[in-house]
Amino acid sequence: MSSILTNTGAMVALQTMRGINKNMAQTQSEISTGKSINSAKDNAAVWAISKTMQADVKGFAAISDSLALGRSTVAVATQAAETVTDLLTQMKGAIVSAQEENVDRAKIQTDIVALREQITSITTAAQFNGLNLLSNRETTAGSGAVNVLSSLDRSSDGTVVSANIGVAKQDLGTTASSISGTALAAAALAAKATGPAAGTATAITGAAAPASTNAVIVADGIAAGDGFSVSISAGAGTFLGQATASANDIRYVAREGDTETDVARGLAAAFNSFAEANGIEGLTATVTGAGNNQLTFTNSAGTGNNVSVRLDAFAAADTTIGGRLEALNDIDVSSATGAASALSEIEGLIQTAIDSAAAFGSAQTRIDTQAEFIKNLSDALTTGIGSLVDADMEAASARLQALQVQQQLATQSLSIANQQPQNILALFR
Repeated sequence: MSSILTNTGAMVALQTMRGINKNMAQTQSEISTGKSINSAKDNAAVWAISKTMQADVKGFAAISDSLALGRSTVAVATQAAETVTDLLTQMKGAIVSAQEENVDRAKIQTDIVALREQITSITTAAQFNGLNLLSNRETTAGSGAVNVLSSLDRSSDGTVVSANIGVAKQDLGTTASSISGTALAAAALAAKATGPAAGTATAITGAAAPASTNAVIVADGIAAGDGFSVSISAGAGTFLGQATASANDIRYVAREGDTETDVARGLAAAFNSFAEANGIEGLTATVTGAGNNQLTFTNSAGTGNNVSVRLDAFAAADTTIGGRLEALNDIDVSSATGAASALSEIEGLIQTAIDSAAAFGSAQTRIDTQAEFIKNLSDALTTGIGSLVDADMEAASARLQALQVQQQLATQSLSIANQQPQNILALFR
């Protein structure tokens, strides 16, 4: 049945044309934007995933900047530590020369002082953007490390947490520490150290099988600026009349991030250095215990040669924190005894500088590796986002040409449908 009121053919042609025009608009959008999914209405799930990944890529770009800053900071510290190692090696050469009798030790000592001042200048200037990794002398409690932002870790539930690369500070300062004020009372001392030699003088009796007394440093009680000292009182036998040690002679002041092990090792080194420098034979301190936090004092002298040892702790407000190279201030080769003592002292200081440079080198390598990984990860994420939302331009081009033909045919079809009423008019002629 034909009707001049309802043109079914025209309606079908219009519906077809609307569909073609819609597909053509979508195809043209893909061609102009380069994306097959340009908004949430195109595909909500894929669009949401792509936006989350794009946010991560933006975050990794900021992380790359953080790693670059950290790498530069560590590079400065590494160079400074290596330079300090070279200067200490030069100093060792001068100290070795001072072992000879027929040398001008005063002039050698002048050279050593100049090298020490140069080391101080280097460690003071080794900063990047105000951060000096060769200084770990803060008097407030802290980690003793600098955290470099290295990653953003996203879990399956969508939680995001940051990850860091910790770079431990390496104190190569030459500032000498000091302890003043009154030792902590028994109750306060118990939070810092326990053992027979803590707070009271304990005699160590020289014998064939040497007796010893121990002091355990308590981890939870250590804070930056806490001062510890070991005092020696001469006893009977060959120790009588030899050098004694007051609170400020054998000392260690805790740096930021120090543990009980660091304090025990620092005290042991200071104790043994004092004994060697003052010709006290047979009296030594070693670090023992499962946690490497127990000081053991040993007297290997003969029977009757007794000495008393006492460990004290001082409040942080009464201390000046020294650098790990503070022993440079005590090196004096102007005498034969001083030259001999300096030779053993410089070996430990060189090793301290070498360990510091090696620690910075390891941290720098890790930062470089992470920076390269972040770059590759960002590229991989960007590629993944592209595979989700980017348009296939070859397919879009072919689809556009097909739609253009369909549009032309739909236009022709509509034109034919619109002629149907004219055909009906011919029936009434």
